[in-house]
Amino acid sequence: MKYTLGKLSVLFLSLFMAHFAVAQQVEENNQGEFGDFIYRKGNMFRSASGKPGPNYWQNEADYKIDVTLNDEDHSITGSISITYTNNSPEELDFVWLSLEQNRFTKESRGTLTTPIQGNRYNGDVDGGYKLSNINGKVGKKGDNSNRFVINDTRMQVFFAEPIPAKGGQATISMDFSYIIPVKGMDRMGRLEVEEGTIYALAQWYPRLAVFDDVKGWNVEPYLGAGEFYLEYGDFEYSVTAPAQHIVVGSGEFLNPGEVLSKEMQNRLNQAMKSDTAVQILKAEEVADPATRAKSDGTLTWKFKIENSRDVAFASSKAFIWDAAKVDLPSGKTIIAQSVYPKESDGQEAWARSTEYSKASIEHYSEMWFEFPYASATNVAADIGGMEYPGLNFCSFESKGEDLWGVTDHEFGHNWFPMIVGSNERLYPWMDEGFNTFINHYSTQAFNDGEYTADLDHTRKYLSWFNRETREGIETYPDVVNTSNLGMTAYMKPGIGLIMLREYILDHARFDNAFKSYIKTWAYKHPQPTDFFNHMENVAGENLNWFWQNWFYGTENIDLSIDAVYPYGGNYVLALSNRGGVPMPVLLEVIFEDGSSERVKLPVEIWQRGNQWNHLFQSDKVVKSIEIDPDKILPDVNIGNDKWPAAIYDKD
Repeated sequence: MKYTLGKLSVLFLSLFMAHFAVAQQVEENNQGEFGDFIYRKGNMFRSASGKPGPNYWQNEADYKIDVTLNDEDHSITGSISITYTNNSPEELDFVWLSLEQNRFTKESRGTLTTPIQGNRYNGDVDGGYKLSNINGKVGKKGDNSNRFVINDTRMQVFFAEPIPAKGGQATISMDFSYIIPVKGMDRMGRLEVEEGTIYALAQWYPRLAVFDDVKGWNVEPYLGAGEFYLEYGDFEYSVTAPAQHIVVGSGEFLNPGEVLSKEMQNRLNQAMKSDTAVQILKAEEVADPATRAKSDGTLTWKFKIENSRDVAFASSKAFIWDAAKVDLPSGKTIIAQSVYPKESDGQEAWARSTEYSKASIEHYSEMWFEFPYASATNVAADIGGMEYPGLNFCSFESKGEDLWGVTDHEFGHNWFPMIVGSNERLYPWMDEGFNTFINHYSTQAFNDGEYTADLDHTRKYLSWFNRETREGIETYPDVVNTSNLGMTAYMKPGIGLIMLREYILDHARFDNAFKSYIKTWAYKHPQPTDFFNHMENVAGENLNWFWQNWFYGTENIDLSIDAVYPYGGNYVLALSNRGGVPMPVLLEVIFEDGSSERVKLPVEIWQRGNQWNHLFQSDKVVKSIEIDPDKILPDVNIGNDKWPAAIYDKD
C-alpha cells in the first residue's frame, strides 16, 4: 500500500506510541485468569482427564412397584420393594430416601420457603405420604428392621447390620398412599378436562438418594426450583387404573394384549411401522366404552425400563392417543407416542406432537448419542414442561412453535440428565444449560428451519448481562432469584457452549469432546470438574480462563477496538479487553475495494494485560474493522466493537 506520511499521520503515530508504551508494560498480569481456579486434580475415583478413575463406583437401586389409581378420591395406593446394591468401599448402616410428596404439606420446608406472592413452584398443602409396613433387611438372611426417621422430604431407614461394602445388598420395602395434588410444583398433578381427569404422575414413589464419592449422602431437601439426583437401576412397575383409562409410562409397555382392544392392538402395531402418526384412539372414540378392552372395573398396565434413574406415568379416560415409528442410527426402531385431550387436538396443536417427538429423538440420536429407551411419550397436562426418562409432561395449551419448543426441550433432557446423570439440585446448568444448547441445533434441523433457532443471537440477552441484579451460573437453583433462573440455569450456560463450538474451538474439536463426554459419563454421575477436565483433554485446549470467568461469577465480555493506526505501510490495531471475561478476538477487515479478510487472535494475548496491539499487514486500504462479525459473543458494549466507531441512534 502506498502511503504519504503527513502531519495527521505523525499525530496518529504519536498516539499509537503512547498506547504501545502502555500496552507493552507487564505490571498488569492476568495469569490468575488462566490458571487453576478450583481443585481439579484427579484421584482414584475421578481422573484428571475427566474420566471415571480406576476405582470409580456408584450404587444401584432396582425397583418393583405396584400402584392403584383411584379416580374418585384422586389417590395413589401401592407397595414398593427396592433392592439396593452398595458398590462403595465402605459399609452403610442406613440409607436415605426422598419423599417428594411430603412437599405438599403446610409444614414442609418447600411450603415455608415459598414467597408470599408465589411462583412456578407452588404446590398443594393438603397432601403428603402415608407409609406403613416399612422394612429394611440386609441380604437374603438378614434380620428385619422397621427403624426409620422421616424429616420433611427425607427418610432414613436403618438396618439390623451394615450393608457390606463393594457389592453388599439390602432390601427396603413399604406400602404407601397419598392424594394426588392438583398443583404439583409444575412437575406433576392433575387436570380436569371435559372427558375426565388427566393424572400426570411423577415423584410418585419413595426414591433412593445418591451416595457418592464426593458428598457421601446427597440429602438436600426438596424445596422447589432444585430438581433431582438419582441412582440408576432397573424398574418393573404396574399401574391399576379404571378400565376406561389409557395409561402411558416410562419404558417398555409389556402387556398390550391384556389391556387394549383388538382394534387398538392392531393400530398400535401399525404405528410401530409407520413414519407418520397413526391414531390408536381417535377423538370420537374417547368417550365410547366399547373401544376399551372392557367396559367397567379396572385394568393393570405393566411397564419396565432398565438402567434408568426414574420412571413417570400418566393416566386418563380423556386421552386421544397417536403414535409413530422412530428410526435410530443403529437400525433399531422404537415408538414415539402422544396422549392429549380433545381440547388440545388439531394440526396447529397436539396433532403434531408425535411428529415433533420423532424428529427430536432422531436428531439427538444421530448427532450425540443413541436414545436408549423403548418409547418416547409426550403427555398433555397442566404442566409447563417437565422431563422424565422417555416421557414428558407438556402444557395442554401449547401450540405450533411453542409446542415444538417445549417438546424438543423436554425430550432433550433424556441426554441431560437421564443418560448423563448429573446432580440437578446443585448444578442445574449441567442439564438445563447443556439441553438448551443441543435444542438450538435440533430446532435448526427441524423441517429445515420451520421454527426459529436463535440462541446464537446472544446480543438479545444484553439487558440481562448488564443488570446489576444478575447472578452467576454456579448459584444453586433454590437460592437464585426466580427472575434469574432462566438465565443462570438455561441461557447463560447454553450460550457458553455455543461460544465454545462456534467461536472458541470449532465444530470438529467441540463435537469430539462433547460426544466423548456423553459416552464416557453415560449412566454415571459427573461433577462440574469432570466436564471441564474432559472437554479440555479431548479438545486439547486449556479453557481455565473460560470456565472460571463464564461459569463462575458475574463478569461480562467487552472487547474493544480502541484505535487503528497506519504504521510502516500497514496498520496497527489497538485492542483492549474491558470486561472480566477474556476471549479470543475474531476480526473482520473490510477493504475499500469491497473484499474482506478475517483474523483470529488467540485468547493468550490477554495473559500479560488488558491491552494488545496487533500488526495487520496488507497492501489494501482498510475501510472498516469489526470484532465478532458473526455476533456470537454477548459483548455488553457493542459500541466499541467497530472501527470507525458506529453511530447509533438514541431511538
